[in-house]
Amino acid sequence: MVDGIALGEQMPVPLTGGATGTARDIGITVTLTHRVEDVTETWNVLAASGIQSPGQSLGFTRLWAREFGIAEADQFYLLASRKGLPLALLPLHRRRVRGVRILTWFPGPHVGCNAPLVDAAALATMSPAERRAMWTALLRHVEGADVVYLKAVPQTFVDGVDVFAELGQSIAVETLYRAQFSSWDEANTTQRSKSRRKHDRQQGDRLEALGEVSFETLGNGEQAIDALDIMFRQRAVRFRAMGVFDPFAPPQVRAFYDATARQDSGVEIKLHLLRLNGVITAVRYNIVAGNRMFCLISSMSDDPTIQTGSPGKQCLLRVMQTEFDAGFSMFDMGAGFTDEKRHWCNVQIPVRQHYQPITRRGALAAQAHRNWALLRQRIKSDIRLLKLAKTARGLLVRALGKPPAGAED
Repeated sequence: MVDGIALGEQMPVPLTGGATGTARDIGITVTLTHRVEDVTETWNVLAASGIQSPGQSLGFTRLWAREFGIAEADQFYLLASRKGLPLALLPLHRRRVRGVRILTWFPGPHVGCNAPLVDAAALATMSPAERRAMWTALLRHVEGADVVYLKAVPQTFVDGVDVFAELGQSIAVETLYRAQFSSWDEANTTQRSKSRRKHDRQQGDRLEALGEVSFETLGNGEQAIDALDIMFRQRAVRFRAMGVFDPFAPPQVRAFYDATARQDSGVEIKLHLLRLNGVITAVRYNIVAGNRMFCLISSMSDDPTIQTGSPGKQCLLRVMQTEFDAGFSMFDMGAGFTDEKRHWCNVQIPVRQHYQPITRRGALAAQAHRNWALLRQRIKSDIRLLKLAKTARGLLVRALGKPPAGAED
């Protein structure tokens, strides 16, 4: 028994589609619906102040559900309101993994971070006990699921208040990297030392010695879809060389990204292309939201001759010059440390995984996943263990043709 709940037993006061329940002591009403149309207006209200992830984009999520053929019954939209005003909205997808019914973000690891859509200012005025009561009312009483698993939620402070601190059980797992500047001049002055500029110039000279170098941006349309094909082919070569599974190989995944690039997709994308003698040598795929840009995928040519000029880094240099001069204030480069993030990102945000068990089975699954996440952190911090883990993973991928179940999370 956990909290007096037997295996598979539902916790008290379950909600069903369209039903409501009230956290009476703080005046909060919780609503669950399986139709995104029912929360579209609320979603737009909460997103108006700016989103922190493409996963918080209505168009992105709606397109994801459509392209992956997610049944309406497996789409959960949980809303907490007070006095008729929305406080928090969670768009979640019910998946079944090894017999456990998990409610989690729609795009999973395909976005660098994700979070509930919230009225952050309102949450900051609540006491920790009130926020805990709200999150508990929102997450704990969902019929048809065993556990809520919220991956990569960035720590968010408003007026000194960590508004997600009481969101279920959590562990810190990663760091989110962002470049935030008012202009290219600020980015250049802040992030590029004299030696860095010299190094970039030397790399640029080596690339230009190979031919004509050009840089361009593409928005939604057929040209972007053609460029995506090149990007995914470059990524596939890279994954094979690394001996790891290609997460973009499944047809549904590729179909989704192609769908985002269509003119009428409802998702604004921007591709950055670096060409050498007219041939695409590096690509960056980004989602645009107002004056914020989220880089989800990058690729470059595997030609060793071209790589001497570091086309990936040269492309990123031009991205920073172009976009911060164009008025963008933030370029999100996702979670996990890389050399290019060290060079460009002046903002680092801890991200946490949050869990809310609903049944006994869910509590056991959450504990096992937390233990796995902690083990991964230990492996990543130990060079010897990391090398062994990469070798073992490569052997498994080659044997199975895909990563072990659950490895992507």
